[in-house]
Amino acid sequence: MKKLLVFLFVIMFVFSFAKTKIVFWTAPNPNQEAYWKKLVAEYEQQHPDIDIEWTTIPAAGSSEEAILSAIASGRTPDICTNIFSGFAAQLIELDQLVELNKLPGFNDLIAARKMDSIIKGWNFMGKSYVLPIYSNPILMWWRKDILEKYGWKKPPRTYSDVYELSKQFVVPKEKYTMRVVAGRNWWDRWFDYITYYYAASEGKPYIDLKKYRAIYNNDAGIKVAKFFETMFKNGWTAVDLGNAPLYNGVILGSLKGPWEIPYAEKQFPKVLKNIEITPPIVPDNYPENKPIYTFADTKGLVIFKTSKHQKEAWDFVKWVFSNPENDKLWLEMTKMPPARSDLLTNDLFKEFFKNNPLAAQYAKYVGYAVPPALISKTVDVQDEMTVSLIEPIMYGKADAETAVKNSIKKINRIIW
Repeated sequence: MKKLLVFLFVIMFVFSFAKTKIVFWTAPNPNQEAYWKKLVAEYEQQHPDIDIEWTTIPAAGSSEEAILSAIASGRTPDICTNIFSGFAAQLIELDQLVELNKLPGFNDLIAARKMDSIIKGWNFMGKSYVLPIYSNPILMWWRKDILEKYGWKKPPRTYSDVYELSKQFVVPKEKYTMRVVAGRNWWDRWFDYITYYYAASEGKPYIDLKKYRAIYNNDAGIKVAKFFETMFKNGWTAVDLGNAPLYNGVILGSLKGPWEIPYAEKQFPKVLKNIEITPPIVPDNYPENKPIYTFADTKGLVIFKTSKHQKEAWDFVKWVFSNPENDKLWLEMTKMPPARSDLLTNDLFKEFFKNNPLAAQYAKYVGYAVPPALISKTVDVQDEMTVSLIEPIMYGKADAETAVKNSIKKINRIIW
């Protein structure tokens, strides 16, 4: 009997060391963490020879900083999510990423997940290094209950509408019309100027990738800058709006992504019932019969070249994204639209959107949501945009046209 027990122990010991370990990093977001925890456990149960060492991206100034530090120190994961297009371009230039389109079953996976058109926006020199996970249109949230008290049956659509509302509602140092500037971090430019620029320009690029030049010194770009200038100059918005200003009634509108829905459901369920979602506001002359474009906060997944288990890592990725039930689960847990083109036509998602009308609003705009410019110097460019464009307008140190002109000149020096 003892010999049998010893034999079984040895077998179990050897088997435990025979497992293939895959290091997997995901975004530090509670809802995404819950999703990946569930799927990792399921995969390990179905594949007892695989051990997925799953954790969130280590804490740092940003996910990008954490990943670059990991590369420098030789502790890069096998798989990592939360990769935006500009950072992907940087990692590609550093020769860190596996070319996914060369892996077996790539085209079948893209077809199965209805990503044929979406994946094109992620191509780098005709190659695919990133598998998009989700695409979040950035839309306006409005307090319709407060708007109605001021006689507004529907939210503002144009800049002049916002100015008119501001004259009615704003009380300096007490309440303001809307949040205009999202913050001072480089990524905040996605959620203010770039979003409004896409809306004003019908989705046109702010950087010409063929000539590598910033090109938002056009009619749309200047109109957006003048809108910012008008709001700050008249005191209709402010730099500091306090904590949860939309929910506390300090402001009437703010740009938000679909990840805000589960947060509001938990923290402000009563206020959420009074939220109306619209596309970003546009210049006065924007045609009413044209769709309004917006920014796409879209993130993807990569496999690093340093991985010793690329086949096993890719098998896990295919297992996750070839099953539409996993995209349904993602929707239910995160409220963020998966990167697939059939969200409003696939019967699998119909009940979800019927029961989640706010999430359905985001699904409507996936086709009009434009990713950020695919450049490797995104951080430097948007830091400069903050310093040369946003802050001078916020603090009245430069008029809109001058700020646009100065920022274009300095950004072009960065990317040339």
